[in-house]
Amino acid sequence: MPKILKPKTTPERPFFSSGPCAKRPGWRPDALSNALVGRSHRSAEGRERLKLAVTRTHELLRLPSGYEVAIVPGSDTGAFEMAMWNLLGQRGVDVLAWDVFGRNWLRDATSELKLADLRTFEAEPGYLPDLGQVDFSRDVLFTWNGTTTGVRVPDANWIASDRDGLVMCDATSALLAEEIDFRKIDVLTYSWQKVLGGEGAHGMLILSPRALERLETHRPPWPVPKLFRLWNADGVLRDVFEGVTLNTPSMLCVEDYLDALAWATEIGGLEATIARADANAALLYDWIERTDWIAPLAVDPQTRSHTSVAMRFVEPQLAAASESVRADVMRAMVQLLEAEAAAFDIAAYRGMPAGLRIWCGATVETQDIAALLPWLDWAYAEARAVIAAQK
Repeated sequence: MPKILKPKTTPERPFFSSGPCAKRPGWRPDALSNALVGRSHRSAEGRERLKLAVTRTHELLRLPSGYEVAIVPGSDTGAFEMAMWNLLGQRGVDVLAWDVFGRNWLRDATSELKLADLRTFEAEPGYLPDLGQVDFSRDVLFTWNGTTTGVRVPDANWIASDRDGLVMCDATSALLAEEIDFRKIDVLTYSWQKVLGGEGAHGMLILSPRALERLETHRPPWPVPKLFRLWNADGVLRDVFEGVTLNTPSMLCVEDYLDALAWATEIGGLEATIARADANAALLYDWIERTDWIAPLAVDPQTRSHTSVAMRFVEPQLAAASESVRADVMRAMVQLLEAEAAAFDIAAYRGMPAGLRIWCGATVETQDIAALLPWLDWAYAEARAVIAAQK
């Protein structure tokens, strides 16, 4: 490959991890100065802060009337598994999986809950399964945006409005970056550390009136751990939708989430966060289109993520090499970029084809994507030269 000169300007914030994601622009530790540390989350003040997080979430997302929000343990994983453990078992289930996390939910449904009436729809990395085969008289589980493959559903038009089952959506890499019709979703989960760049370990569980009705009337046939249980002998724990948590939350993390919600509101709310992700993704995909050694992992342009953009190596000589050689190039690129503080944490997810994965969500600045692009070309040329010399 021709020699490419090392760029002179690095991104101001070279943080492109797909989780935890970049903090909001301008974030500093003193944003947490009002955190209710050393106090109980059960105190009046603690409950007020938690309730505020729930209320502002509802407002920012403009959730339909009757939808409820809860802060739960275990990040998005805990939130989605909590929904599965509490709500499934009443009727048959269709599970869609084209991403590592979708396959996690499939494994839970198969190996842990051991659902008897289960249909699965899977696809290889880069593709969606046939959405037209889904039966909405059944409960349906899917991931809106596959973080590890960069493959998303293009919209919610494939979801029936007159469904009988519940539609359960892992939206942690899509929320505030994709247009989501909440009326088509009965259970939606996400985590603070994705599109808003909050701190980890806390998940968000959003339930529609139909999901709340299921929670009121259905008790699953399997044991539900206390940390997941949304009911007791007296019925549904309604106060979890008022900010009361099932275990002890970090009030530092709560304050950080409130700070991120305030930032999203200040810049213009949902439309603004989606626009920022769209602009970042457009710039990156335009570069990919002009670059002959890389391509999106997502085959159909309509299904390409606007947050976690996953890429694979396509230069003919490298594409014809073994996966281990491509992985060597990936690792060399990552090491070079981190050594120059030009980009951190952009390797493809483990188990995916060797390549790159760059987060383009709302907390990333478009100018930092622009500054990153020449570094990618430089690092690829350098890595290819090093690997070729070793061979």
